[in-house]
Parts: sequence; structure tokens; C-alpha cells
Amino acid sequence: MSKTLLALALSLGLGAAAHAESHGEPGRGSATPNPLNNVYFGEQHLHTVNSPDAFAFGTRSTPDEAYRFCKGEAVKKSTTGEMVKKSTPYDWCAVTDHAEYLGVMPLLLQPGHPLQQSEIGKLLAEGKGEEAFQQIITSASINQPISYMADPKVMAEAWTKQKEAAEKHNAPGTFTALVAFEWSSQPDSQNLHHNVFFRDGGPDATFTAFDSVHREDLWTYQEAQRKKGHDNFSIPHNGNVSNSLMYAPQQSDGSPIDQKWAERSTRNTVATEIVQTKGASETHPALSPYDEFADFETSFKHLLGSGGVLGRIDHSFIRRALIDGVGFQEMIGANPFKYGIVAGADSHNAMSTNEEFNYPGVHGNTDKTAKIRLTAGRTVAGEAPKDFGTPGATGVWAPENTREAIFDAIKRKETYGTSGPLIRLRFFGGWGYPAGLAKDPAFVQKAYDGGVPMGGDLPAKPAATQAPSFVVWALKDPESGNLDRIQIVKGWYKNGQGWEKIYDVALSDGRKADPKTGNVPPVGNTVNVKTARYTNSIGDSQLAAVWTDPDFDPSLHAVYYVRAIEIPTPRWSTYDAVTLGMPVPDDVPATIQERAWSSPIWYTPEAKLVKKREHYPGLQQFLP
Repeated sequence: MSKTLLALALSLGLGAAAHAESHGEPGRGSATPNPLNNVYFGEQHLHTVNSPDAFAFGTRSTPDEAYRFCKGEAVKKSTTGEMVKKSTPYDWCAVTDHAEYLGVMPLLLQPGHPLQQSEIGKLLAEGKGEEAFQQIITSASINQPISYMADPKVMAEAWTKQKEAAEKHNAPGTFTALVAFEWSSQPDSQNLHHNVFFRDGGPDATFTAFDSVHREDLWTYQEAQRKKGHDNFSIPHNGNVSNSLMYAPQQSDGSPIDQKWAERSTRNTVATEIVQTKGASETHPALSPYDEFADFETSFKHLLGSGGVLGRIDHSFIRRALIDGVGFQEMIGANPFKYGIVAGADSHNAMSTNEEFNYPGVHGNTDKTAKIRLTAGRTVAGEAPKDFGTPGATGVWAPENTREAIFDAIKRKETYGTSGPLIRLRFFGGWGYPAGLAKDPAFVQKAYDGGVPMGGDLPAKPAATQAPSFVVWALKDPESGNLDRIQIVKGWYKNGQGWEKIYDVALSDGRKADPKTGNVPPVGNTVNVKTARYTNSIGDSQLAAVWTDPDFDPSLHAVYYVRAIEIPTPRWSTYDAVTLGMPVPDDVPATIQERAWSSPIWYTPEAKLVKKREHYPGLQQFLP
């Protein structure tokens, strides 16, 4: 980070995290909590040898190695023996191995263990990991556990060791290791997976899809653990391959969402994962046809175990869920999809490799070398390896780097996701922010004082104020591309229908939108595909703006979130092709525009302002 950017970062409340990173170290915070919050980057979704699918893919790396990798240590890649290291370490990490068959597969490595003579054991001994994986994933899809692999005692012991690994690496003020697991519900191959996180060292037992595939039962487990003193929340992932199950406007039994269900959802599920290796879940070009940036990492389409099937998309994406959520808020008085935003890996090789230029694959033997990644067809992991993207990253605004502070920040939704780069992003909403606030050295303090940060609800509208105003600021990742633009995405409900609109609120290089069409000239593209190089001669290192909603209607429920977009840079597949001297694949993008997505800010009108609706065509069929 340059001295100019460092000075700016410190003035904007980035504090010790940015200062430490400027010297090649991750942001570690300081002994004194920062009331304006520091940004801490981390991984909230990572698998190791203890996940049965990762083991079947050939991964032998442990939770200990996963934490060491996130902390910036060089770690041996178990499938090839090569040493791999992140360019920029993380501040925190959560290992989220599957609760189903947790820790059972490594027993197959123990000489003379009875599992070696099981059907799964024999398949693995014969090098038939894909067949073993298929049996495992099928048992989860039909909710019939393989009896000899579902030993409660073995899984309980593995969970204890998992927690011990987190405690070993948790160093308050230096590095946070969150205790977590993945509940892997996938009824009929429809993805409903949730990761469950704890504020403390975790409970004695996990909850598996074999206990129940219904999220209402997962919530019951969460509520029971909360009563025992284990504060927790859950985060769903890969709505994009859920066949419209993840954000469906009905309960698991098919009955309409009611107020009680919506309130339970909000208490237990505080955020959702917007991007990971299996694609982006923000939106889809078919759902957002007027969004020129909607088609981002959307080639991955499989439903687990079904091999390349394109699922229904109407309730598989987050933007639609956020808009439906404010519709439900209007109709039943509660929002079932009031999510903050995070991003992650879902990598199954114990490595959170969020850097395009430093990508070693994510699924063990199925994509362990660059040549395999570029030439292999569809594998048991889902699609062809080149359809996978690099992991995303999560930025958390917290006063210090401790387990409690990181947990609390995600719980209050002051968090955001990126497609990988460590972009700094601030977003506040209020009533009457001054036009020059983004340039004020004290803007963070004044923004907190005058409104709410990302993840918050706008306070009651003052009588004399016409519309809410928002202040947004973004700073580039020193190791990635400059910024193209900042956009605010607005969703609202009107006449019982959901609507969306995208506003370009800050543009690089002095560009202006066409006053008649609203179109913005492209930022350009400096990528040399033949060399996988680019220059930051276009775009800006930082962008900021204060924006007032020009289309505000005080009677309508609304939701706002920020999307900060980089200039074009090479995709990992282009880097691999150039390294190997192979043609750049023409069936995946050669360049991408990385991005960051903030958690939303919500507007709820006073009841007296809401116009009476006699029907709700958008969600009518789902109302009680």
C-alpha cells in the first residue's frame, strides 16, 4: 500500500489492520479496540480431510493446516506435494467441515482399521474415489446414512478435535479461529446447505442432515444451543444451485411463510453467502436483464449429484430474496430474508485461495494441476474444473480481532463479501448526510453519528426530509485492479410486485453517464490475454460519493446495497493457460471484473404511510 493510500486508510478508520498490511502482514488490530471499527478479512467456509467428500477427492490436509494456510504460512498441498502460500494472509478463518460423517473417513488411513474392509474403504483403496464420493453424496441426497460410517461416537470425537484445532489457533488480537460446521441438507439433490457458527468454543454436538433436512429443525437445534449458552447463527450458501429452494417463499412443508417463521429465520440466519467457488448467487441475467454486470461467474449450474442440471432460478438468487423480503415485511410484518452478505471458498483442499494469480484448485485430485483444470471435462465435483471460480473473501468491520468481535460484527451484518480481492468498502445510510461528507477526514465518525452502517435499518424518517441519503467509499486491493465504479442497487415493492434499479453513484476516470440514456462509457480493458498482464492505467484507486435516492417513495418498503466493481483483470484460467503455454479457454471469460457487495440497508415506512394493498400479485399464492 502506498503512503498516500495508507494515510487515507488510517483517516477513514481502517486503523491498524491497514497499517500492518502495508508492511506485508495481515491486519492484526491493536490492544485498544477501535470504536470506528477496523476491517478484518477472512474465510468463513473451508473443508479439510474431515469432510467425506474432500477425503474422497484425495485431500489429506487437516484443520491445523487450514488455519496455518489462512494465517499466511506455506503449507504442503496434499494431492501434489507442492508448497502453496497465500500472498496476503487472512485475519480470521472458520473450518466448516460437513457434520455428516465428520472425521470418519480419515480412519481409513489407520492400519488395520475395520473400515478399510468396508465397501467405501475398498473403493478408496482401489483408487476409485469418485465412486466412493457418489455413494456418500447419494446417501445424503436420499437421507439414508451409510450405517458403518455414521458412528455417533466417532463423529463426536472428531468434533471435539475440530474444536481443539480452533482453540489452538485462536489468538485474540492476532488471529481469530471461529468454531463452525456445515449442515449439508440436500433433499433430492437440491442444495440447502447452511454453515453454523458459535461465539464460544462450541457445544458438545453438531446437527446433521441425517437428523433432519428441514431448516426449521436446524433452527430448533440453534435455539436449544443458545439456551445452553452457545450463541450461534447460520449462513446458507450456493443459493444459485438450490433449484429455487434456498429463498423460496414458503416453509419446508410447502405452507406459506408466516410472521413466526420469518422472525425465526431472522433470529437464526443472519447472513448469506454471495459468491464462492461454485459460482455467484447475487443475481442472474434472466432475473436482472437490465443489469450489465449480472452475468458474473454464472456458468456453474449443477445440482449436487445430478450432473450439470440447470435448476430453477426464480428463488435461487439473493437480490430477488432481498426484494421478496421487503415484500413480506409489508404483507406480514416480518422479513424472512433479512440477510447480511458474506463470501467464501467452499474449497475442499483446506486452502482458501482467493487470489486469481495464485490459484491451486479447490477439489483435491479433480483439479490439482493447471493442465487438469484447463482440460478436464465435468468431474464428480460438479462441472468441469474451469467453471469453478476462485474463492471469495469476507470483510468484517469490528473494533478488534477477537472471536467475539468478529462473531458480533457478522451477527449485526456489518460485513460484506468480495469475489476475492481485499477491497475496502464502507456504506452508511441516513437522513441528510451533507454532499461533501465523503471527503471529510472525519466522515466515518460523522456517518455513524448521523445514520447506520451496512446491515442496519434506516431510522424513522424526519418529517422535513424528502429522501434518505447514503455515503459510500471503496479502496482498491493493493494487489488487484483499480476500481471501475461504485453502484447502489435498490429493490422495492410496489403494487404487490418486486422492482429493482441500479444507480452508478461514483465513476472512475472522470466519466459521466449519458444524461438522456443513463449509459456509462466502459472503463476500458488493459489486459493482454497472451501474457496475462494488465496495467492500472485506467480506473481509480479509490471512489466515494454521497447519494440521495431520486426515486424515493416514503410509502414503499425498500432495500439498498452497494456493489463496487474493479477494472478488467485476468481470470485464473487465463493465468494457468499462459503459464502452460496453452490457448486461453474460449468457453469461460478470459477476463473478469472482480467486485465487492455490501450488506444491505433497509427502509421501513411508518404504518400510516403505507398504502393499503388489496392484492399482492407477486406473492399472492404464498400468503396465508
